[in-house]
Amino acid sequence: MSVSLKQIRYFVAAAETGRISQAAIDLNVSQSAVTAAIQQLEATVCARLLERAPNGVTVTMEGSRFLSQGRQILAAVAEAVRNTQISAGPLFGTVRIGVTYTVSGYFLPRHQKRFQASFPGITIELFEAPRDVLERALVDGALDLAVMLVSNLRDNAKLTSETLLRSPRRLWLAPEHPLTRAERVHLAEIATYPYVMLTVDEAKHTSMRYWSNASLEPNTIFRTSSVEAVRSMVAGGMGIAILSDLIYRPWSLEGQRIETRVIEDEVPSMDIGLAWRRDTRPSEAAMAFRDFMRFAVAGVGPARPPLSMDHRHPAEEAIEI
Repeated sequence: MSVSLKQIRYFVAAAETGRISQAAIDLNVSQSAVTAAIQQLEATVCARLLERAPNGVTVTMEGSRFLSQGRQILAAVAEAVRNTQISAGPLFGTVRIGVTYTVSGYFLPRHQKRFQASFPGITIELFEAPRDVLERALVDGALDLAVMLVSNLRDNAKLTSETLLRSPRRLWLAPEHPLTRAERVHLAEIATYPYVMLTVDEAKHTSMRYWSNASLEPNTIFRTSSVEAVRSMVAGGMGIAILSDLIYRPWSLEGQRIETRVIEDEVPSMDIGLAWRRDTRPSEAAMAFRDFMRFAVAGVGPARPPLSMDHRHPAEEAIEI
């Protein structure tokens, strides 16, 4: 097969944002370039990876499998580029990193494993806490960095942040649910059915914002901090939920199927990123972790300064798998 890194990167961006237009903005390229790359990729793998609609795109079953592998490919290549470009001696030190629940459970481990393999001289100390606690710890200097839901960040005067991943929120529901008959649904339709509300990482607060903006309220029958409880209840047909693609899995612990549908109304993505104190220069170890995360999530880029989004990077054109 002849698949370029550019095709993979453009597909991952479109899949994660749910919109070709937003992917083009994030990648700093034209919409036609993103569309063409994805079409070429689909032709090569002989499968439709995205379902197109006027208001966005959704990942097919084949696309979901390819998305997982595509992320790993980008991360592995980024790691190889990073390791090759490091000309100085090995780095040593400790990085104190705060994480929120969602990040520690569904995002960080795979990246942390690769980072520690690349930088064996750097020790990572993890501290899991709610968003407000992490913000105070960053301001007080108790933490060097935080990997968190930057879409919920409050203290923008003292903290700076950057987004690593935008994960769309979609409707989760059981295969036999009446709303599966449509590919796209409105919040007004969702509001008529029993709803399971996730509360961890300020999920309730976030969801109520977009429900309020639509002048609607979900028919909440249960509130829980457990993602697996939501998964089981949705798969069992007891309720529906709106949650991020990052934590989506097609099966519950009981082996029951979970499907997703695109929401027509404006529902914000769940944005995961890095945060640090604005007026403090990070240590070399902290900067190494920050740069590594940029590369691991976004794709190939130079070692320093931060990752360039220039789509003409020669590695993307030259490397094939």
